[in-house]
Amino acid sequence: MAAAEEHYELERPSFEKAPKLLIVVAPYYKDIADELVAGARTEIEAAGGTHETVEVPGALEVPIAIGIAERMSNFDGYVALGCVIRGETTHYETVCNDSSRGLMLLGLQGLCVGNGILTVETKDQARVRAEAKGQNKGGGAAAAALHLIALSRNWGNARKGVGFTSTLLAKGGETV
Repeated sequence: MAAAEEHYELERPSFEKAPKLLIVVAPYYKDIADELVAGARTEIEAAGGTHETVEVPGALEVPIAIGIAERMSNFDGYVALGCVIRGETTHYETVCNDSSRGLMLLGLQGLCVGNGILTVETKDQARVRAEAKGQNKGGGAAAAALHLIALSRNWGNARKGVGFTSTLLAKGGETV
């Protein structure tokens, strides 16, 4: 089992202004979700950040909730948490692929998102990955979001926007 593997972890980023994160969790497997959330909260607080937590029905709704929060709120980053366990139908692939794709698209738009949606074969695999004192994938997702927030703050304006912008030019080529 992967529990014994060791891997490199980046140092926790530090912040002059405390980051505010939204934890979005799909508690379909409540015991797993609770462990993921505990790990995420601990990591955010260790970095001096604050957080709010919202629950959504399932993993497919996690990126949707993050998109809504980005448009209507003022969070610096997002932690996506949940668990998808393979069943007997292709629904597993749909949920895994589409929730992951949704989160990636949000990230490519400039949102600081840590993906902690577990995609596993069994509930035992999920427990090993979720335990805050074990693999702590909730804490890892929060750490990823915190690192992305640190990068975005280091590189400049948090809200530059993505895509085309309209610019009006006055005579002489000056921007109005």
